[in-house]
Amino acid sequence: MTIAIDKIIHKIRISAGDAHYAGDLVDGTKLLQFFGDVATEILVRHDGDEGLFRAYESIEFLAPVYSGDFLEIEGTLLQTGNTSRKIQFEARKVITLLKPAESGYLAPSSAKVLKPSIIVCKAIGTCVTPKNLQHTLKKPPRDLEKIK
Repeated sequence: MTIAIDKIIHKIRISAGDAHYAGDLVDGTKLLQFFGDVATEILVRHDGDEGLFRAYESIEFLAPVYSGDFLEIEGTLLQTGNTSRKIQFEARKVITLLKPAESGYLAPSSAKVLKPSIIVCKAIGTCVTPKNLQHTLKKPPRDLEKIK
């Protein structure tokens, strides 16, 4: 039996291989890839199928992401239609590596937990699961209350 859900959180460490620009900066499209992974899990749990990402309504890149950062990628199901699923995404940096000039730096592996975490990206997107591929036994209400 598939269990209906409305929120998923993935925890991810950004590897050196994810860095794309000088200074180990990560391309913002990497965050969109993570949002896609979260959306896929939401759709599988909700519909029993991976579905397809249709479009982003909004995307905001709010802070840089570097190799070595640890992120929490959250997706919240906001609305469901016959085939569409509107999802709110948020990526938060929860751990970052210290730079040589920062207090507490002892080695390239020195890191700190960020309290509070830093929101690095927010987005709202719509995914679609064709009706003939939906096979979930339990479904949440058509319009879920927005979680802040």
